[in-house]
Amino acid sequence: MNETALEHALELQLFDRLKPELTSFCYRMLGSIDDADDAVQETFIRVWQSWNSFRQESSYKTWVYRIASNICLDKLRQAKRRTRPVDFSDPESTIIAPSKTLPDSSWIWPAPAFSENPEDILILKDTLQLCFIALLQILPLRQRAVLILKDVFEWSSKQIAETLGLSPAAVNSALQRARKTMDRAKLRSEEYSLMDVEPDQELLSRYVEAFERFDIHALVALFHEEGHMSMPPFPMWVCGKDDLFKFFSLTRWHCDGSRFCRLR
Repeated sequence: MNETALEHALELQLFDRLKPELTSFCYRMLGSIDDADDAVQETFIRVWQSWNSFRQESSYKTWVYRIASNICLDKLRQAKRRTRPVDFSDPESTIIAPSKTLPDSSWIWPAPAFSENPEDILILKDTLQLCFIALLQILPLRQRAVLILKDVFEWSSKQIAETLGLSPAAVNSALQRARKTMDRAKLRSEEYSLMDVEPDQELLSRYVEAFERFDIHALVALFHEEGHMSMPPFPMWVCGKDDLFKFFSLTRWHCDGSRFCRLR
């Protein structure tokens, strides 16, 4: 193996080590796992093409994140902000079967686990709750990147500054503004690090069993009084047990006989 081949093999190994956390960063920035995967793939291509220009003036990780950040920022400047149905409109006042849909690019989509290692704090900390991801989307782009790198990945202001091409003072200023926005929304990133990322398996099993029987009374009983439900790509959503009962009743012919399939 010649020297160039060895360098590329080393580059591939280094990138693979970063790929899970890089994917989780891009997902938080973009709100879509498909877009995140595309951004990571584009990052790899640029890293591969630019390998000979890497001067080691910063760490390899900082260099790769700089490329990924710029790719995410470029994508976000060209796209509309993603959201959730509960952020898109008020709950339905007249319950009808859903019909109108919006394209996938309108919605924030849930992400799979980025690592099977439960001790991987940087990846599973987690701020992967949809409500936190949705809140991130309202932040100005660089504030979003700063907040993710600081509060989720726990980078230093100096490292963030090197990655985003900002001064440490500008990083701290952006971070303060981002945190104020989070505070005004009464949703701070620190609160989400305390949330259990594992679902209640017993409750989930009861929901699956009730849904497969399509026992509407049993389904509605699993919700809180003000519980709500949405189903992107439908923009409509319903809130409260009475409306949930009406909604399930109207959609019986779509769902009756359905079966859940475990994906992982």
